[in-house]
Amino acid sequence: MTDPGLIAKKLALIETYLRELRTLARPEVIDSDVRERRFVEHTLQLAIQACQDIASHIVSDERLGEPRTNQELFELLRADGWFDDQLANELQRAVGFRNILVHGYAVVEPALVRDVLDNHLGDLDAFVAAVRTRVSPDLGEP
Repeated sequence: MTDPGLIAKKLALIETYLRELRTLARPEVIDSDVRERRFVEHTLQLAIQACQDIASHIVSDERLGEPRTNQELFELLRADGWFDDQLANELQRAVGFRNILVHGYAVVEPALVRDVLDNHLGDLDAFVAAVRTRVSPDLGEP
């Protein structure tokens, strides 16, 4: 059975990271300020990793299958009705972005970091809302 307390802690972390990105990040200087870019990249990495951790916990506890990749975690959740195709696809893309940040598979262009910051934080908000709603009504809004 999925541990609502553990999930609630991880959801709160994601919300904290998103709040920090929205209030502390300065997107206009990501191209020129290495500290700013690293703050944004690292905070995004932490937020995406927390989503991945939650997904892994749920998939394992609910016995939804054996994912071959971390991206497949979100496909298994989608198949079980946790969220729709569009959100599953965006979360899979987020994990791919996180993998590039962590493992250095490719150079991450500042424009891509800014695009994620400007246009994709809502995907993580949607993940938080979907999980909170499904895991326990007691988790409600923070």
